[in-house]
Order: sequence, then structure tokens, then C-alpha cells
Amino acid sequence: MPRRVGWTVRAARIACAIALLLASAGAQRLELGTPREIVPGLLLYHLTDPALLDPPAPISIWLLRLDPARVRLRAALANDEIMGTETVAGIAERRSALAAINAGLFTPNGDPVGVLTIDHRLVSDARRARGAVGIIESSTGPQLIFARLRASVWLTIGTASTSIQIDGVDTTRAIGRLMLFTPAYHTDTDTAPGGLEWTLAGNPLRVEGQSRTQGKTPIPPDGFVLSFGGKTPPAALRGLRRGARVTLDTIYEPVEGRSDVWARADHIVSGAGLLLLNGRMIDDWSIEGVDLPFSGNRHPRTMIGTAADGAIWLVTVDGRQPRLSAGMALAELRALAQRLDLVDALNLDGGGSTTMWVDGAVVNSPSDVTGPRKVSDALLVCRGRG
Repeated sequence: MPRRVGWTVRAARIACAIALLLASAGAQRLELGTPREIVPGLLLYHLTDPALLDPPAPISIWLLRLDPARVRLRAALANDEIMGTETVAGIAERRSALAAINAGLFTPNGDPVGVLTIDHRLVSDARRARGAVGIIESSTGPQLIFARLRASVWLTIGTASTSIQIDGVDTTRAIGRLMLFTPAYHTDTDTAPGGLEWTLAGNPLRVEGQSRTQGKTPIPPDGFVLSFGGKTPPAALRGLRRGARVTLDTIYEPVEGRSDVWARADHIVSGAGLLLLNGRMIDDWSIEGVDLPFSGNRHPRTMIGTAADGAIWLVTVDGRQPRLSAGMALAELRALAQRLDLVDALNLDGGGSTTMWVDGAVVNSPSDVTGPRKVSDALLVCRGRG
């Protein structure tokens, strides 16, 4: 990775550490107890102190502390594609991970909600800015960035002076809308007959062949498919003919910070509720569309954050099980993050999705009576580069 990204992240961490000390000087630090070492650089803790809640109640919290110099962190899709869902354990075992947690929000069919980037390729766009974490891989280990983020893809045909915004990436096609399908979606577009679809491949990208109308167009492993929900394309798309050169530009728009840093992220996962940013408490989640029942009531939660010392923390809070664990409201989760000395923290998908898998087993207690819920994507802890 470019050296200046690392310096930007390190400088931010120093500033964050100072801000955190000033903002939470009176906060009592957590007594974590003796951890279980999974491998060097990966420690597992378990907290059950009812006083972590106000008012106190039964609680079960599982925490992983990652040394970024010794382990790697990456995002992965269920079944290695957008369509469908899979348990966190299934995703982790296929990828030979050391540990894993559930990650972004999703619809019942597995369609991610919010920005999702896998291996530097955007596979889910978002018009609404939501809390997100980006993972920048480097020779010194993963570096994390946080912000409230939206993302989009723009299409330019030939030498046109204007670009066309794609209406959706790797999601169900809608009437009158232009969609982009990447190899992460499926082997084909899984669309019904009646629309128009163009295959894009090569370097530079060009339109291959004529538009197809029968649906289920194969997606080339090194290309894309554009899909329009209708039989007559708008004037802006009439240049999509065999051999036409096209350009696809991914635009990241953070509410906080610089967009160029996000363009360098290898993986990006969205949540719902940015809790801390550069040591500053976030308490207005309306920009993310988070309502009071979601933020104010106690639920199972999953969180990712970074500490002033550079450590990465992955946290699951069990809930909806009165005798075992009540769960947490977002303000309680933020207070937990502060007591862990986190400077950045993000609430990921929670509820029945909250799952932590470590060394071959689910260690927390997922709230669904049927057991761990199938999810669309996960964050995996893997062995370091050596």
C-alpha cells in the first residue's frame, strides 16, 4: 500500500489517543481477566459482569483482540457469491480462518444492505450513508478506517462527456433501471427474459456482442454484465454496441474524511450505528436511518473497533436471553467501546445474526432458537503473512 496511507492512519491514531484521554478521563477501564490465546496475536476474552449495563442485568460478551502485525483481517461472502446465505462457521471453515464474526446487514435473500467491497471490488452500492469500516492491507498488517459512507458506480460510454449512474450493483433488476452485475453475484445474472443485457470484458473494457434479451446472461470472471429493465434503452445507453469501449468508475463518498483513502481499501463492510470516530462520541444516528427501537432497546450486538494502541477488537454481545444476557442498547455498546479504550467503533449487523466463531466452534450464544443464523458476509481473522 502507498506509504502515505499508513502515515495518515498512524497520525490519526495518535490524535485519537489524545482525544480519548481528554474525553473519557473519568471512564473506568475494563478488567478483562485472563485471555485464551488462540494463536500469537489473537486473544479471546469473556465478560459476564452485570454492572456493564445500566441498570444492571445478566450479560455475556465475547471479545477478540487482534494484533494487526501478526494476523490478517478480511471480508468474505457467503458461498463466495452475493446470492444466498451461509452460517459464519461455514464461511470461516471454507476459508481456513482462525476466527470470524458476522458482518454487514442484509435482506432475507442475502442481498447486502450498505456498501460492501470484497478484494477491492464494490459488490454492493448505497445511496444512504451508513457507518462503515474499511480494511487496507499492507506489509505491516491491516489498517482500519471508519466513516459514514455511501458509494456508487458510474458508466461512461466511449468518449462521452457525461457519465450515467448505475442504479444498483449485484442486486435484483428493476423496471427502467440500469444494473451492474459483477462476478461476485453468481455465474449469471439470474434475470428473467424481457430486459436488455450487455457483456463487458477485456482491458480496456469493451462491449462483447449484441445485447441479449433472454436473461440469465453469463458473467465473465474478468468482466461485468450491464442489465436494463426494459426492451427499449434510454438514449444515454444507445452507444452500447459491439466493440464500444466503456469505463466504470467507483465513487466513495464519506461523510467524514477523505474519499481517496476509501478508494484504496481492499475490503469495506457497512453497519448501522457509527459509535466512535477519532475518539469522538457519535450519538446522532439519524443520517444512517437508525430509529429509536433499534438504538435504544437492548439487542444482541456485533462490533468492530480499533484501540489507541493499534489493536483491533471484534466483539459480540449476546441478547434476548433473559437468564444469560440482556443485550445492549447502542449507547451501552458505545460505553463498552470507550472502556476498551477504542478510538473508532462501529455497530455491525446484530440480533439473531450475532455470531462469533473461534478455532472451530461458535463461542457465543446466538439468540435464534434454531441456532446460528445464516448471513450474507463475515469478517475473517486469518494467519498473518509469516
